[in-house]
Amino acid sequence: MLRDFQDLRTAARGRGTVRVAVAAAQDREVMEAVQAAIREGLIEATLVGDEAIIASWVRELEVQARIVHEPDLGRASLLAAGLVRDGEAQVLMKGLVNSAIFLKAALDPERGLRTGRLLSHLAVLETPGRPKLEFFTDGGMNIAPGLDEKRAILGNALDAVAQMGIRTPKVAVLCANEQVSPKMPATVDAQALVQEWQAGAFRPCVVEGPIALDVAVSPEAARHKAIQSQVSGDVDIYLVPSIEAGNLMTKGMIYYAKAKFAGVILGATHPMVLVSRADTAEAKLNAIAMAALLSKQA
Repeated sequence: MLRDFQDLRTAARGRGTVRVAVAAAQDREVMEAVQAAIREGLIEATLVGDEAIIASWVRELEVQARIVHEPDLGRASLLAAGLVRDGEAQVLMKGLVNSAIFLKAALDPERGLRTGRLLSHLAVLETPGRPKLEFFTDGGMNIAPGLDEKRAILGNALDAVAQMGIRTPKVAVLCANEQVSPKMPATVDAQALVQEWQAGAFRPCVVEGPIALDVAVSPEAARHKAIQSQVSGDVDIYLVPSIEAGNLMTKGMIYYAKAKFAGVILGATHPMVLVSRADTAEAKLNAIAMAALLSKQA
């Protein structure tokens, strides 16, 4: 069990150092996170972008890293993706470049990291009062996933948490309530995913749904509702019905419950770190650590 981000970073260090290729690395906040990850013994780094700007941050922050000069943002992203594709790095990270440009390079047919799988975002939160890290998907990539997309999103998340050492994760397929109704398509999808799990469609796990958040979090709520649950109070993965639900839930926990956050993009050949400028330096460090852990075999 990963209790907190310190456990996650310790696990990542235990699997050895990996190399991160940063696309358009001329961003001080990203550079600070990279330096913190280097100091913790998590990574080495290749910084692709405007060498003059990068070199000034490297000197000021005393970053030990390789610099590859490419001032054009699109070409820098493609070059960084190519380094990962060619095995010269194991993690791709977004720097000072628009997400659309970064993802276009990451999915380039010739130099990108395509697998044919759906890309999805996996967030992990360390929340005061909760006994372990909890994972949420997908609040960052897929806007209104249907059943096929939810199946792929869940598969990506299950693969990732298994890579992090969680062998039989408990999954809550979140909806507004526990009643299946065609008027609420998310409940129909949840029921279908549970049926697929029962038929052995997923790696070892426990899947419940439709399930409301109160029941997923609180065994007392489950008792009040007379719901027999195998996951209540012990959920590892929360599968949300839409990007809005995931975004609101994780940001609510960050800003109201003082949760700590990290997130990575799954579904490519290698994990990708796509941080927001609003993310704290600690969140960026945790995302790098999470990607580093996912890039190595347990």
